[in-house]
Amino acid sequence: MSTPMTTEHDNLRSRLPDPTTFFPELAQIAGAMLKATLNGSIPQATVNLVQLRAGQIAGSTYHTVRQTGLLRKAGETEERITAVASWQDAPYFTDAERVALELVEAVLTPNQSGERVPDELYAKASAHYDDKALWTLTLAISQILFFIPVALIAKPVPGKPPGKNYSR
Repeated sequence: MSTPMTTEHDNLRSRLPDPTTFFPELAQIAGAMLKATLNGSIPQATVNLVQLRAGQIAGSTYHTVRQTGLLRKAGETEERITAVASWQDAPYFTDAERVALELVEAVLTPNQSGERVPDELYAKASAHYDDKALWTLTLAISQILFFIPVALIAKPVPGKPPGKNYSR
């Protein structure tokens, strides 16, 4: 009988325990944030693509793995998923998805010469999204930004579903 191979991933442990043991209301907050982004005004794929890009920019393995998994489960192609990091010249995205990716990059990238979301970018976004959709996109970005510090500091285990991603 052979013993299963153990990988470094098998030994991963979170730095902190599940925060809901201290703050049970976080589950309600997370659920409300998710519900707000699932209102149908923008495709769920756009939400996941934007959140994947945010995870990449922030250097969050947890969020990059999580969003990649969600996109795969939703049937997204490997080309679209892997091209998110280089979306500017990738042929796989709609104009609306491109402006959403540009918007999340603007929010997360310091701009030494002016505001992060200039009027020109807002105008491009509003050409593709109505007010409700723009709010939904804004909330989708806010949602991932809420959880990025959690992932970077507490280090939940990548690839594990929420609620099972803390080992302490």
